[in-house]
Amino acid sequence: MTRDTAVVIGAGVGGLAAAIDLAAAGLSVTLLERAPAPGGKLREVSVAGQAMDAGPTVFTLRDVFEQLFADAGFSLDALLALRPAERLARHAWDSPETLDLHADRDRSVAAIGAFAGAAEARRYVAFCNRARRIHDALDATFMRDARPSPAALVRRAGLRGLGGLLRIAPFTTLWQALGEHFHDPRLRQLFARYATYCGSSPFAAPATLMLIAHVEQQGVWLVDGGMHRLAQVMADIAGRLGATCRYDSHVTAIEAGRGRVSAVRLADGTRVTADIIVCNADIGALADGRLGAAARVLPPVPRERRSQSALTFNLLARTQGFALLRHNVFFGGDYAREFDDVFEHRRLPRDPTVYVCAQDRDGAQSPSGDERLLCLVNAPPDGDLHPLDPGAPERCLEEMMLRFARCGLQVEPSAPPTITTPADFDALFPGTGGALYGQVSHGWRASFERPGSRTRLPGLYLAGGSVHPGAGVPMATLSGRLAAAAVLADLRSPRRSGRTATAGGTSTR
Repeated sequence: MTRDTAVVIGAGVGGLAAAIDLAAAGLSVTLLERAPAPGGKLREVSVAGQAMDAGPTVFTLRDVFEQLFADAGFSLDALLALRPAERLARHAWDSPETLDLHADRDRSVAAIGAFAGAAEARRYVAFCNRARRIHDALDATFMRDARPSPAALVRRAGLRGLGGLLRIAPFTTLWQALGEHFHDPRLRQLFARYATYCGSSPFAAPATLMLIAHVEQQGVWLVDGGMHRLAQVMADIAGRLGATCRYDSHVTAIEAGRGRVSAVRLADGTRVTADIIVCNADIGALADGRLGAAARVLPPVPRERRSQSALTFNLLARTQGFALLRHNVFFGGDYAREFDDVFEHRRLPRDPTVYVCAQDRDGAQSPSGDERLLCLVNAPPDGDLHPLDPGAPERCLEEMMLRFARCGLQVEPSAPPTITTPADFDALFPGTGGALYGQVSHGWRASFERPGSRTRLPGLYLAGGSVHPGAGVPMATLSGRLAAAAVLADLRSPRRSGRTATAGGTSTR
């Protein structure tokens, strides 16, 4: 009996998860990736011969990966070395004061009390309890559900869970909700940063994003070998299950015949036939016809609905003064203006918040020589329309160094940095303008506007951070699993269908 053949387009974590599940189920799977290595946004760059992460840097929701590996017959612990982070992140403003959040909530309570007073520490406890309730209300009914909608969410919650749904405050912005909890503007700014995990503004994103606080308290993990190692291990599992992984294979078109998908065509003219296609590209590439007319199964994404992009600097440098942790945030002075710059004026922030991942830090102890740094500032997703002027990255780098200095950190690069602009991200991920998180999560409806796994073209399924349940490494992984589950359910059905599912999501990085 001939096995069903599946082509997975894109070896980001969503495509890798789909390939693993489909191969484990016995399908003949070919994974096609235009880059020379797996990972997608979970990418790696080299500076002066030193490899370092240049994409997502935080590993959360460990159970998502434990279940994926176990269902395929593998052990996460046997294949990936993970260490729990005792300190989640160090936060700094323009003063000598810093605030660390800890994996242990009681230590965070004590740290906030010392930083902002006992009343704010009590408010933090109330905030954490609210974040847990939001997470518990949405985990099974939304994030891990294949076809969430407002009606389905209420139906699944039932009468007993309806009160919990009403308390998640979907119609309140994150910034407004944080104002109910924190009087210290620095704390409000700190926790408002959760909106940026899905490329959004805290002044427009829903309060439900507070659930990220609970996700982080469940565990943040450090990956030996860097986050890119996760993609390598997932690709290895897919290969061991029989999937064929082909890199440097640029898909230019999805073909259809007799009302369903039939093949993909590569840039070199090669045609790969398929009964099933899982597309792990950004939905913008499908919507604007970059993968052929047959793949134009989604409405275009309005440019104003794009999530944030970024301007990133991978540095090899010596540091002194400020004691960096693995994850660090140096806040700008005017948060409202920062997001107004990105979303309204479509320009780099004039006073940006800077995220720094010090990839050689386990604790705060400084490496003896050069260390690997990834520095990131938010940027507008207009890389396809209005590339930054040639001097903008260098000016931003100078402003970053001044901000570091105001917090007591001196950074001395030992080699030219690797810089990635919104235009570079658009080239890496076509159809996005450089947006890194799919559609922006502004307003309560945004959570339900991401497409689901199925499309109206039979045989074509979607995965990745631009579809449900949203952006971030664990969410994109879940999207691949949801796509594979939809494929297998349709193959078992006496009538294979291509129903369209509309859903939405959130990010936990």
